[in-house]
Amino acid sequence: MRRLVGDIGGTNARFALVDDSGRPTDERTLAVADHPGLAEAVLAYLGGRKVDEAVLAVATPVETDDVHFTNSPWSFSIAALSRALDVARLAVINDFVAQALAVTQLEEQDLERLTAGLPLADRPIAVIGPGTGLGVAGLVPVAGHWVPLATEGGHASLAPGNARELAVLQRLVGHWPHVSKERLVSGPGLLTLARSLAEIDDRACPATTPEEVASEAAKGDPVCLEATRIFSALLGAAAGDLALTYGSRGGVYVCGGVCLALGPLFDRSAFRERFHAKGRMRDYLERIPVWLVHRTGTGLLGAARYRLAPTR
Repeated sequence: MRRLVGDIGGTNARFALVDDSGRPTDERTLAVADHPGLAEAVLAYLGGRKVDEAVLAVATPVETDDVHFTNSPWSFSIAALSRALDVARLAVINDFVAQALAVTQLEEQDLERLTAGLPLADRPIAVIGPGTGLGVAGLVPVAGHWVPLATEGGHASLAPGNARELAVLQRLVGHWPHVSKERLVSGPGLLTLARSLAEIDDRACPATTPEEVASEAAKGDPVCLEATRIFSALLGAAAGDLALTYGSRGGVYVCGGVCLALGPLFDRSAFRERFHAKGRMRDYLERIPVWLVHRTGTGLLGAARYRLAPTR
């Protein structure tokens, strides 16, 4: 069976074919803005090639046949997409289900250790990652297999950890009816942070895109530098919340392109301190290892590992 896999976010749609070893090959990234919908993007990637089955990981909840992306205008019917692609089997899964399935396949060179601690083999794993949004998922060991848990944890409420973060939150409360973690711990959130800090200090924000926040921070701009530090701290806090919620003694994996794009501007120290800063549970969290995933294409790797239901 020839399988197509996809990892579709709010900005990019990544596709690959699965080779005989079960690994993604012929990977290609298409811009979401360049295509009217998912079917058109898939068909553009395939270029007339035929596949038997497809697993598409999408950055939105998958609850019914009708799927609407959270951070892009795309929407589609799973049944109609299956007909358009002419495949025998199609699975549409949450993008962080795919990320979660990938982490157990990663090798040492794919990972950067962010905290100390030893993983326990029989305990849950947590996965979190800022991109266009904030993805969250878990892995639970069941009868010798890893079972992924899809969540919308990125939309949980943001909790400030100090007066500066509280000032940012107070500025945003009137702007949105709900200030979720994703509003600040994401690519767009990095820009929101920089703009909010500039407004609080009555200064000009030199950035108009998340990429410019990083480039201006690299030049030493104090507003953008502070934005990257607070971003790192809030991500650490969110990862610590997730570890406590899941009891993730199997470890926490940080995925997503924003941290890698920031490079040294991703403040590991700020992340680590806020991951551990949970009062009486600090000792518990200090025993949990956290890794930053450096391998690209992990969503495709997880989609390749996804088990499709057998045909009848």
